[in-house]
This record gives sequence, C-alpha cells and structure tokens, in this order.
Amino acid sequence: METESEPYVRLSTLRQLHQVVTDLNTARSLADTLQTVADGVVAGLNYELACVNLVRPDGDLVVAAFAGSSAAEALITGRVGPRESWEKRLSMGVAWGDLRFIPHTEGWVLMEDDVPQWHTDGPAPRFEDEWHPHDRLYAPMYASGSGRELLGVISVDRPRNGRHPGPWGQEALQMYASQSAIAISNARLRSNMQRALVRLEREQQALRASEESFRQAFEYAPSGMAIAEMGGDQHGRLLRTNDALCRLLGRPASVMRRYSFADLVHPEDIGTLLRTSAEGGRAELRLGRRDGTYVWVSLRNSVVADTADGPRFLLTHVEDIEERKRHELQLAHRASHDALTGLPNSAELRSRLSARICERPGAPGNEPAYDPGREGYEGYEGYEPQPQPYEHEHEHGFGFESVGGGAYDHHVHIVAPTGGEVDDGTKGLAVLFCDLDGFKSINDRFGHHTGDAVLIEVARRLTTGVRDGDTVARLGGDEFVVLADGLGAADAADLAVRLRNAIIPPIRVDGRAVRVGASFGIGWAECGMTVEEVLNSADQRMYVEKRSRAKVHRRAG
Repeated sequence: METESEPYVRLSTLRQLHQVVTDLNTARSLADTLQTVADGVVAGLNYELACVNLVRPDGDLVVAAFAGSSAAEALITGRVGPRESWEKRLSMGVAWGDLRFIPHTEGWVLMEDDVPQWHTDGPAPRFEDEWHPHDRLYAPMYASGSGRELLGVISVDRPRNGRHPGPWGQEALQMYASQSAIAISNARLRSNMQRALVRLEREQQALRASEESFRQAFEYAPSGMAIAEMGGDQHGRLLRTNDALCRLLGRPASVMRRYSFADLVHPEDIGTLLRTSAEGGRAELRLGRRDGTYVWVSLRNSVVADTADGPRFLLTHVEDIEERKRHELQLAHRASHDALTGLPNSAELRSRLSARICERPGAPGNEPAYDPGREGYEGYEGYEPQPQPYEHEHEHGFGFESVGGGAYDHHVHIVAPTGGEVDDGTKGLAVLFCDLDGFKSINDRFGHHTGDAVLIEVARRLTTGVRDGDTVARLGGDEFVVLADGLGAADAADLAVRLRNAIIPPIRVDGRAVRVGASFGIGWAECGMTVEEVLNSADQRMYVEKRSRAKVHRRAG
C-alpha cells in the first residue's frame, strides 16, 4: 500500500540496491560472486532468507549459496534439484514480469518434491497481502542475448515487512536478478580464462605449467584470438595472435605484433572500434588484409589481469562473419533489384530519385518539368492532355521530410531545362521512360522463355549504353527507366536515340532472331515535384511519342 513515506522508502531501497549491485562487481571469484548475490538480497532487498540455485553443466540446479540462516545453509548448500522439477516450479503460480510467485494455496503440492528447500510453519495470513511461510518467490537469472539461457534461480523468503512485495519491490528484485546474471557470467568468464592467462607475461616458470592448456585453447581455436596491451604508451598493441587470426588477415604473427586493431580497422569503422567497451564489448567491423582487401569480423572483448594488482590485458575474440555479411548484402540486393534482369527495381528507382529531389522548388518561378496541357505539344494530333493525377505530394506515400534548413542546407536543388526541345544550356536530371514495342507479340507467339531472354538482353544493351553513374531500372513488364544526371535537352534527346538504336538490332534466342522496338519519353526531375509526378511526366511523354510514331507509320502505309 502506498504511504506518505513511500518515496523515502524507495529512495532508501534504491541506495541499498545500488550498493549491493556495486558489490557484485567487486567479487573476485565465481564462488564469491554467488555468495555476494545471496548476501545482497538479505542486505539490500529486505528479505530474511535468500538462496542462489546455479545451473550445472548437466542442466540440474545446485544450491550454490545461502544467506540469512546458518542452519539452513548447512542443511541444503550443495544439494541438487532436478531441472524438470525447477521448470515445473517456474511455470506455476503468478508471473510478476520474470519473477514467479507461488502462493501457499498452490505451493503445498511442492512440499515433498525433490528440490532442496527450507521452510517453517506459521499461522494463516491475517490479511490479503501478508506473507505466509509456505509462499515461494523465485527470480530466474537469464544470460544476456536472445536465447534467454537460464543461469540460475534466486529464491527468497520472509520479507521483513511481512507482506508480499509491491510493484516497486518486484521491480527491484527483477532488476537485481538481471544484474546478478551479468555478474555470474562475467565471473565465469574470469574464472575460465584467468587461470591460463594470470602469469602469461610475468612468470616464466609458472607459464611452463599452464602454457600447454592455454596454447591449445588459444592457438588452435577455430576463430581468431588476440591479446593486446591495456594502458601506457603501447595501449592496444597486439602482443599475441593465434594462427586463425593470422590466416584470416594474411599476416604472419611477427608482423601482427607491429599493429593494433586501430591500425588494421577500415577507416569508416574506426568510430565503431573506439566505442567498443574493453570489458564485454562487442562490435562488427572490417579489418584489413595484407592484400589490401577488408574482411568483416565480429570482435568480442574481455579484460584479464596478470595478478590481482598486476597489469591487465585485453583478450579479443575475432570471428569471421564475411559470409553472413555477404548473405545480408545479397538479401538487400534481392530486395532492391529485379530478379530477372538484375537491374534496380521500382522501389530502388524511387529511392534513388527521391534522394535527389526535395519538396522545395529549386528556384522561384520555375515551371514544372512537364505540363501536358501547355503550348508546344499542340502539334500531336489526336493527343488529349491528361489531368495531373497527383494533387497532393504525400498522397501515395512518396513524399519527403520537410527541407527547411539545418541538416538539409547542403542539399543541391535541381532544376529542369525550360526550353522544351531547344537546349537552353540548363543541365538537369533526365528521366527516360522506355516502353518496348512489339514485346507482347513475342511473348504470345514464342512464350515467356523467349520474352524473358529479350528483357535480359534489352537490360544489358541499356546498361551498356549509359555512363557508369547513370541508373537503368526495370519498373516491371517491358518498361524501363533511365536516370541520367548532368544532361541538357539535346543531350537527353541524343541519349534516347542511341538507346533506341541499341535495342533495335535482332536478338537471337534459341537460334531464332526476334526484334523489338522502343518508345522513349524524356522527363525531368526537379525539386518541388514528387517522385510519382516525375515518373508520370516521363511516362506521358513516352505515350505521346508512341502514338505519334504509330500515326506516322499509318500515314506512311
């Protein structure tokens, strides 16, 4: 129940919790850490009894530490409870977040099971939230990561105020269990590695006794490992590297000792490396090979000490993740590229186009890149101007964040040539919309296999006919779009002619020669337009050309 003193109680509890969590990180060994966990529950969370049950390698849980009663400690410490019985307990009762509370009304069935336990008899509760001697409260400890591996369980009993913990008490116990899991994981890491590394650089005689076991673990590890200096003028310098790391980077161990990871990391990843914590830090970055290429790796750090007050060293585990990164890039490529032709797809085209234009017009008074109703297109007989379908720039989800200054002041606004087909000297981003002529008849007559081969060859010819920085994308079906920056009106018209001429020659498929033509519409991207307006402008121009050419053919016939 909330009282006037509740804020002061919480502040006092928070101070106690901070102190016991601090104590967790000062324990020197795994056994000290486990006992510190149990003592912290009694000292900082106001329970009279606390027990730490640790998961053994075989999966069962052993009572590893006890606090609050020397008699109970002597009775159950070291006893083992089966994993199945513990899983049953952690599925009973009421879940308070990760905590599990089993009231005495349900817990009586556990009185005779094979989990080590200590309890006393007592009267029935006098009020709803009064603690009963047979009530049980468990705080599971999980390893960090997505797998939620169970490390152990903290069981508590007899709150000093005689009541069930409220939301604050539950949160404090759950937070303490989480910090305890981290402390236990770190203590295990220290206890596993420190025995092999404690006398690594200082005592040669003791090194002979432990060198073989450490050498087996270090030198023959399937992934890379390195030991580096910490502190001083040589901070970060590699002292020792295993064969796997040398093979990965193509450098002998004698050469590796000249470097630190900061010397080997890709320039774009130096910030990631510098932000990686020495104790328990993880990072994914690129390291340089001897041949000048880079390989993606995952770094995991831990700190080891020669003695309690001796120098400390950085132990780094280096895992090759090049294949995973390559797979991620392949997945990203598949999401943004057409599966048949390998060209950027419609989504990627719109992304690239949206990166070049913004909502703010490039200059006051600029006309749109294309207006189907304006003068200059009256000569196309039979062509009826179409209304602009996009009256609101965000209507179809292709709008952009407001560009009003600040981080966007570096944006270079683009404008379109305003002279129609006459080159006025303005250079802009040309958008060439291409639709194949006669493709449907090839598909209908020879089948989709031939049609696919034609699309692949057309994609190749278009890509060959543009500059390296230009974009050739497939919208779908037999429609393609070319983005070419820095062109004037005459340049764009010449490019359309060259690409059309490149498509016209026969395409041989399975010993058969087929032909397709192409109609091109030239639009211009301009700040102040939406992506859809830009594409729609080029699309409409393409249809104007297609109808005009068809009309010319009819007259000629």
